[in-house]
Amino acid sequence: MNTKIYKRVLSFTDSLMAAAQEQNQKRFDSYYLELKQLCEDNENTDKDHPVQWETLADFTDDLALAVTLYKHALVKAEAINSKDFRSSIGFSIAALQVELGDEADAIEHLEKAKISCNKIVDKELKAEIHDLLEKLQN
Repeated sequence: MNTKIYKRVLSFTDSLMAAAQEQNQKRFDSYYLELKQLCEDNENTDKDHPVQWETLADFTDDLALAVTLYKHALVKAEAINSKDFRSSIGFSIAALQVELGDEADAIEHLEKAKISCNKIVDKELKAEIHDLLEKLQN
């Protein structure tokens, strides 16, 4: 991933978190729009990366829109064959699908995330994927 883009996304994350903690909706909205613009500007370029789309989805209040953004990020993760991103994004989609009442789609994403997470080092994410999948299948 382009280091400049990663640092910029990280900076947006910090700014969005600070604005949220301060309950400053105007600042939050401004940073969110800048992050969205970054994603759109980098779309289908060599700077395009799932981390920017995943971050945008992370800060999206509209659950259905967040799922759409995560699915877009998942396509980007699949394109670069990133098991880490496929796992985390798949889990995020599943968690939102549970909130939206679509357990069948949640299970489908969790099953794919479980396959992807076999070779990642994040044991906590592996456990979360396993636990949510087990909960939904029982």
